[in-house]
Amino acid sequence: SIKSFKMIKKILIITIIMFSFLSKSNAGYEKLAHEFSFKSIDGGRINLQNYKDNVIVIVNVASRCGFTNQYEDLQNLWSKYKDKNLVVVGVPTNNFKQEPGSNKDIKDFCETNFNINFPITEKSNVLGEKSHNFYKWAKINFGRSAIPKWNFHKIIIGRDGKIADTFASITNPSSKKFINFIEQEIKK
Repeated sequence: SIKSFKMIKKILIITIIMFSFLSKSNAGYEKLAHEFSFKSIDGGRINLQNYKDNVIVIVNVASRCGFTNQYEDLQNLWSKYKDKNLVVVGVPTNNFKQEPGSNKDIKDFCETNFNINFPITEKSNVLGEKSHNFYKWAKINFGRSAIPKWNFHKIIIGRDGKIADTFASITNPSSKKFINFIEQEIKK
């Protein structure tokens, strides 16, 4: 009957909605983050396989953003924890219209203004169909919170190659919340 069909449809929709909130813990992970690589801003490769035993912080960055001062905190994070198996990877993007420069412009800006020496990729898309495959993978395996809403969105990859968590742009890499999370991941 139509009533029972509508009831089954409602139950099915509610079930789907309930399980969609569990997507973080139930992610299939056919691939791990270590299987991805980026072109380096220097022209080489940043192969995440090389960081297999590390916690990896992947951050989409831009030089004309209100959060650009986070570059300094990312560099401090890298300097403090790189010997404790933490890697920071910056991914410049113009998806939010705040990184119009060339790869050379970006590299010069980072080195001149913030003395950045953590790995930086070439300018890449982090949104939509043209996004780097890492970002497509992150969305599939971690859901909407893995999609950058703005520049300086942080994706934390655990030593197991899976996304441990994400942090919005407003979470500063020097904040107690962020540092505590990083330190817990490093200890795992």
